[in-house]
Amino acid sequence: MTKRDEPTGGGRGEALDRSWHLARTPEEVDVAEFEYALMRAFEAFGRWQTECLASSVEFSATGPENALLHIIRMNDRPKTIHDLANMTNRVDVPNIQYSLRKLKQAGLIESSGSGRSGVTYAVSDLGRKVTDRFADVRSELLVAAVSHVSGLDKGLQGSTRTLELMTGIYEQAARTAATHRRKPGAE
Repeated sequence: MTKRDEPTGGGRGEALDRSWHLARTPEEVDVAEFEYALMRAFEAFGRWQTECLASSVEFSATGPENALLHIIRMNDRPKTIHDLANMTNRVDVPNIQYSLRKLKQAGLIESSGSGRSGVTYAVSDLGRKVTDRFADVRSELLVAAVSHVSGLDKGLQGSTRTLELMTGIYEQAARTAATHRRKPGAE
């Protein structure tokens, strides 16, 4: 019995349809299902970040903007735009710059330096209060929920290692795909 034919566990002996247009082998099914779960987790995480920040300050921000705010605060040291792009694994510098302007206009971050010496970003006093409040709400809602699931702490550690590994694999596959793109109009 292949993974594709495993019973659903519903007790009726029904087979779970694990077919995907992206998958022809059991390994391809596993990758497709991982990617589907990753997409849903990414969206849920973004919604969580948006709502948690909204409960901490009257400011409408996207999940990635919230992530930038917390990464700027990380280790309480200023970050350059290059640092932020590298730490978030992003290449869309114009979008990062837009988000930084938005965070700065909200009074959550400050910038120093210039184009010549390099601009760095740090959280403002308001940004520190907001990120502290975010941490309180996060602890009360998210961490408390996680702590009630037996063994989830070890599962999260394994998931973190898996996501780090998959990040490297996706990066290498993306470089290879970019290297071997078909010419426009080629079949």
